[in-house]
Amino acid sequence: MASTPANQPESSLPLFYKSVAPLSSQTHATFGLKPREHLGFTKNTHAIPVTVDEFALCQRSFPIVFGLGEAAAPLALLGLQEGNNLYVDDKGDWDATAYVPAFVRRYPFMLARLSPETQDLSLCFDDTSEQLAAGEGEPLFVDGQPSEVTKSVLNFCEQFEQAVNRTRMFMEEVTKLNLLMDGEVTIQREGLAEPAVYRGFRMVDESRLQNLRGDQARKLVQNGMMGLIYAHLFSLSLISPLFERQFAAAQPQA
Repeated sequence: MASTPANQPESSLPLFYKSVAPLSSQTHATFGLKPREHLGFTKNTHAIPVTVDEFALCQRSFPIVFGLGEAAAPLALLGLQEGNNLYVDDKGDWDATAYVPAFVRRYPFMLARLSPETQDLSLCFDDTSEQLAAGEGEPLFVDGQPSEVTKSVLNFCEQFEQAVNRTRMFMEEVTKLNLLMDGEVTIQREGLAEPAVYRGFRMVDESRLQNLRGDQARKLVQNGMMGLIYAHLFSLSLISPLFERQFAAAQPQA
């Protein structure tokens, strides 16, 4: 059987977001932020973008691969079948032993340009999310000014965007050095009639990495990118445990 674990559906909005509205001290003067009760909104997502800032933590929990296409991003694989997150249960609770990507933690907020003409980013939110509501939760504005909660959210989103920029630079470098190749993983498990084959992602080609010129390799060491590459390569060993998690989840419950 074959699967394409790292393809993401194209959309005008980022993953998870159904609608985006700018946060306004006038329109949302009485709005508050309620505690997040679960992460059920990630249940049907098998691959989530991660930034290079997260590689060290992410590689302990998930395989890190690279998506396809010109603007491909690093992805944490949460499952090997499209639309199936193996780290969230039916109640929406995330596996307590696994890292939660920043892309998940920032939802329902994000920074976005309100028009193509501006370079400024504004704090926005998914206005279909039940986390924000009038007269409930921690106030987002106090006397018409952003509350400490809103300032904290804004700071997190700004740090996330900075990490996204660093990730973009990393992807540009590994692409320029032609280090990426199409990935394929074959898993043969006892009891299966045929091996499981997974494609649809990219990974670093170790032979190309080893054959870099000395000055190129030295640059990757000096700018910290070599460590990121090896975090990605080490994380690939988690594909087999992820398959076992998927196999166990598919078994009938006693």
